[in-house]
Amino acid sequence: MTAIDGTGADRLFSAAQLNYRQLEYYAGNTLNRGIELYRKKDYGAAVQAFKSSIALAPAAGYAAEAAKMLAGIYVTMGETERAIESLRSFVELRPSSDAARVRLGELYYSEGRYDEALAQYEKAVELNPDAGNRYALGQVYLQTGDFSRAEGQFMKVLLMAPDDPAGNLGLGQAYSKSGQYELAIGQFEAAIRKKNDFHDAWAEMGYTCADMGDIDRALEICEYLKGKSPQLSDLLNRYIYKVDPPKIMFAHADGTFPGSLPRGTAVSSLDPSLAGAGASRIFTVRLQFDKEMDRTSVETVTNWQIGRASGTGPARYNYGLAIPSTEVQLPGLPDYVSYDPVNFTATVFFTITQNGTADGTIDPGHVQFTFRGTDRFGQRMDPAKDQYTGFSGVF
Repeated sequence: MTAIDGTGADRLFSAAQLNYRQLEYYAGNTLNRGIELYRKKDYGAAVQAFKSSIALAPAAGYAAEAAKMLAGIYVTMGETERAIESLRSFVELRPSSDAARVRLGELYYSEGRYDEALAQYEKAVELNPDAGNRYALGQVYLQTGDFSRAEGQFMKVLLMAPDDPAGNLGLGQAYSKSGQYELAIGQFEAAIRKKNDFHDAWAEMGYTCADMGDIDRALEICEYLKGKSPQLSDLLNRYIYKVDPPKIMFAHADGTFPGSLPRGTAVSSLDPSLAGAGASRIFTVRLQFDKEMDRTSVETVTNWQIGRASGTGPARYNYGLAIPSTEVQLPGLPDYVSYDPVNFTATVFFTITQNGTADGTIDPGHVQFTFRGTDRFGQRMDPAKDQYTGFSGVF
């Protein structure tokens, strides 16, 4: 075998370098051609161009961009799994490409495959621990409920890029999700001080206000965003509607129970059919909710209670005076309840029974209707707005 001297080896190395530079050049041109085809929506030809660009120089800087563009086309075509497979193949070919891993993590994340996304983001940070990769990793930790690790990543983002509001945004999200609402608000406000038009931070602050029960402030933020970012405003408004505890607003006038009558009202005056001892009659009250309720919850009679108002002073049954012996017992539970999902109303059907001596009395204005169920999102009633009486309305 003929030995290659130093000069020959140098020539071979130079030739190899020249050949690689040529391949890089062709790969770059092919990538640009693929981008142009993509812009023209010639997706089939663009796919082939990006594949060729990767094959020509898989180790070149262009290759990661080509792989990301290829995955983007598949997503555009509605073929997310093919996008994932193409990126996974590229990552196997170029395991040191943090950019490809981040894009693969994004796709896993979009599909709700958080454990797989986490593995890619953690590897990306290991390869390139810059602020962007750490921020993305922190977001996955948030999604998987690992708020402590999320906080750690966002702290590092803040240290690495102190003038960038992203670190404050991430910290605010981590604090909010772990129930540390005041700390969260402080971080969102810090992000906004750095960039007043950082609408994502405004929106996140609105979500946190809603979660902590400050619905008025959440609505103010929603109104502010309406003219700045209508989409964020709409999403926040929907969230507020979802988490705001349901309330009884009022009773409609078409109910058959005369809830405006005073204490000491003769039961027989409620309806002539109640004149006889032991007579019974079903009455109705139609109550208005402020949002869509869970039908099963509303129509479950054990979620309701019908009794004597226990307020103070004039709001108390019989105005707080001694209850006369003629006072009839209230039913406790409705006979049944009917929910109207179009108008968000509940019609409560309940029975009033005359006493055995036919001289029963009642205080209709202080008969209290209480509902302790849920809305369609599973939110329980606002405890300040879950009762109704004819005397004082909702309380």
